[in-house]
Amino acid sequence: MTAEPRTLLHVFSTLNVGGPQVRFATLVNALGTRFRHRALAMDRGYASLDLIDPDAPCATWDIPVEKNQTLRNIVAFRRHLNALNPDVLITYNWGAIEWAVANLARSCPHIHIVDGFGPEEADRQMPRRVLFRRVALAHNTTIVVPSHTLEKIVTQIWRQSPSKTVYLPNGIDCSRFDIPRDSALADQFGIPAEATVIGTVAALRPEKNLGRLLDAFQAIQAGQELRLVIVGDGPEREPMQTKAVELGITDRVIFTGYLSDPAPILSLFDIFAISSDTEQMPISVLEAMASGLPVAGVDVGDVRHIVSDANKDLIVERDSAALSGVMTRLASDPELRKRVGAANRQHVQSVYDETTMVEAYGRLFSGERPG
Repeated sequence: MTAEPRTLLHVFSTLNVGGPQVRFATLVNALGTRFRHRALAMDRGYASLDLIDPDAPCATWDIPVEKNQTLRNIVAFRRHLNALNPDVLITYNWGAIEWAVANLARSCPHIHIVDGFGPEEADRQMPRRVLFRRVALAHNTTIVVPSHTLEKIVTQIWRQSPSKTVYLPNGIDCSRFDIPRDSALADQFGIPAEATVIGTVAALRPEKNLGRLLDAFQAIQAGQELRLVIVGDGPEREPMQTKAVELGITDRVIFTGYLSDPAPILSLFDIFAISSDTEQMPISVLEAMASGLPVAGVDVGDVRHIVSDANKDLIVERDSAALSGVMTRLASDPELRKRVGAANRQHVQSVYDETTMVEAYGRLFSGERPG
């Protein structure tokens, strides 16, 4: 007899589009019928489910959540866990941590995936949250991290055993980004063919610190025509558009809004920039590398670790002047851009391939430890 596929309950604070949500959609599509997926978003935002194949075995499991009612929510979550009876509970980041507590008495196999932190923990861990995590994740939990920075935090600050902590880096389908320049898209957004384009792809939230990127762009010392393209949407879009006006660069900055597929817009970039206060292993950087782009970025999380050796000295301290300096260097040197971009593409293809990631998560969801 063929065993029934395992039912996995995935709990997110939101399933609106971001790096963890894109990875979730990739896994659901790639794993096919090996598992049944139930997805729950605490804020009832489910935009990323549009990335999932309609025939994939994935459904939502929606429940009301009361703000600032931790104990009441935990009791309700335990009731819903009993009703759904998943084979594995999978929680994502701080926003779903109450489900880990709800599971303590039930002892369902539990995987907690940590991708990073909000702006309130960009520079230091909050003691109350650290204590809560120590308790919530102490029993029957495997903790998955995509970065070595997070691995240190989990084992040294949260005091979780290395034996239950799994380093599992993100991966992407590199072939999707081997495409020619999309001239029609350039025309759509008013990007001149002769311009050198610096671009970023991000959810427009405070922790992405796009103000730093705008300041750095405004200060670039380069002779040629430049454009800054910001791809994404979120609460920071209007404040950043206002800041661009204040800096006097609004005619050279393009906000595209959310784009479901970043590959075509990345084909228009000459340089990829990342200015965040907090990241760990951003998928956007991997996608830029697969597109053959050099990365001008700040040294946050594992960004310096994941780029090629040729790119490492272009990752600088979290400072707009330093970021402007490496952006100027790249904007002024086409040969440097070409050399670093080629090294990045080769590196991401050899180290961060999607197939490797999918196979590792498949083993993890089956109850094995990825080797």
